[in-house]
Amino acid sequence: MPTRTARMDQIEAMLNDDPHDPELRYFLAMEYMSVGDEPAAAAKFSEIAGDSAYVPAFLLAGQVLNRLGNTDAACTILKRGIEIAGSQGNTHAQGEMQGLLASIE
Repeated sequence: MPTRTARMDQIEAMLNDDPHDPELRYFLAMEYMSVGDEPAAAAKFSEIAGDSAYVPAFLLAGQVLNRLGNTDAACTILKRGIEIAGSQGNTHAQGEMQGLLASIE
């Protein structure tokens, strides 16, 4: 069973007040990464990417999904993230995602 952290509990308590906060959800996904639970992290990052325009989640979702061997899902999320980053003028994140996408397609 994956390890739980006190930080996970704190973030989940804050999410009770605002369950759709993409930044808090991102922090929770990062906590799953920190304990080595990449499948849970990938699910959390993918959820954020599916219902928000929080650009960092797209890159991390693509990276983790790719490491887990789910390249089709990684590519789909990265393509959407590239569009969103571009529309936000975030050329740095857009370039990172384009590089990752090019390396796995």
